[in-house]
Amino acid sequence: MSTDNTAPNVICLMGPTASGKTDLATRLVETFPCEIVSVDSALVYKGMDIGTAKPDETLLRKAPHRLINLIEPEESYSVARFQKDAYREIETIHQQGKIPLLVGGTMMYFNALMLGFVGSHRAALPIRASKR
Repeated sequence: MSTDNTAPNVICLMGPTASGKTDLATRLVETFPCEIVSVDSALVYKGMDIGTAKPDETLLRKAPHRLINLIEPEESYSVARFQKDAYREIETIHQQGKIPLLVGGTMMYFNALMLGFVGSHRAALPIRASKR
């Protein structure tokens, strides 16, 4: 995606945890042809339901969210991987004639999408190990 005026349309709904983003996003999905893409670094992890305000199964059936419950907690998930996954989901939603509704509070992820972050797909494991 580019930052010029020809970039595909998306709606961004950002803010801190438990600020009402999900409720508003659900109302938008009920009113407009939107699909939700989660922009939250904690929601990609399976089982990380407490303290993350992750939507429950009832809400997810009503308003499905993409990029939730992707990986196990012991797995790594980088900004670069998020960017790749999100671009894929945004493209799929556009192909369906809908508007991607990007919802979350991880500003680094929003910056990666809007500003075109480029980085490594792998964490610097030797550096990480030296910090333990």
